Amino acid sequence: MQQGRTPAGMHRSICVNEILEFLRIVPGQTGLDATLGYGGHSLEILKRLVPGGRLFATDVDPFELPRTRDRLASFGYGPDVLIIRKMNFSQIDLITREAGPLDFVLADLGVSSMQIDNPERGFSFKVEGPLDLRLNPKTGKSAAALLKTYSQEELEGLFLENADEPYHQQIAKAITSAIGNGTEIATTTRLKEIITAALEFLPVQNRKQEIRKSCQRCFQALWIDVNDEFGALEEFLEKLPDALAPGGRVAILSFHSGEDRRVKKSFQRLFREGIYSEVAPDPVRPTVEECSTNPRARSAKLRWAIKA
Repeated sequence: MQQGRTPAGMHRSICVNEILEFLRIVPGQTGLDATLGYGGHSLEILKRLVPGGRLFATDVDPFELPRTRDRLASFGYGPDVLIIRKMNFSQIDLITREAGPLDFVLADLGVSSMQIDNPERGFSFKVEGPLDLRLNPKTGKSAAALLKTYSQEELEGLFLENADEPYHQQIAKAITSAIGNGTEIATTTRLKEIITAALEFLPVQNRKQEIRKSCQRCFQALWIDVNDEFGALEEFLEKLPDALAPGGRVAILSFHSGEDRRVKKSFQRLFREGIYSEVAPDPVRPTVEECSTNPRARSAKLRWAIKA
């Protein structure tokens, strides 16, 4: 922790103080943690909701969800106050049918440390694992399977749109050429090797750092595509106003430009239409202190809105 690392099996929630300061949670309210994950944000929210409050929470990860339920139950937060549903946050309308209008909503759009650090999930290029990237491995296609279906042009667009990858053309060409020649890209390290070879033209003095950044961006782009993250986010943003009570507050934590751009445009459009009475003029960023102790916070942007 002191070295800025997250121990295996744990996750360090980001912008906790900033989120709590904005949400202004009081006992008796009803809210939603739309991306439960490790439950770090939920734990702090629950401390402020009781007595009399209820927190609904959604997540699609079949592995981490029961662990988080047990962890929060060990703190004394059982199903009477914490109602967990295994579903995508795009189905927020189903939550409000059960919960009624929500006083607050939180959505943390990042991948949790437990998912990244588990080699069996295939989220990280740093360790050998299957190239999967699915939040729920029981649905949809893995990243390895999807790579086989893309043309070079489609893959270029995916890396550019989902991750702003500057070397999208070179990397997409290397991947599609490898697949075309019969190479099986079934593991995280195999994809990393192909990306590394595609960027051999970079100057030696900064090649290693640039390859690492491109690997991060390409894995991010594939994760977004595999899980239809943008589609789910857009559906969530459209349903969000109807889910909030008058004066209800929403905070969304994003980690790259594609997410932040969609949140910003939605909030600003609905503000102009009078649906939101106030929106964040600029994103709230983690403090220097937090970024120094938790490097995964550096790319975080927090935006908020208040229902009219």
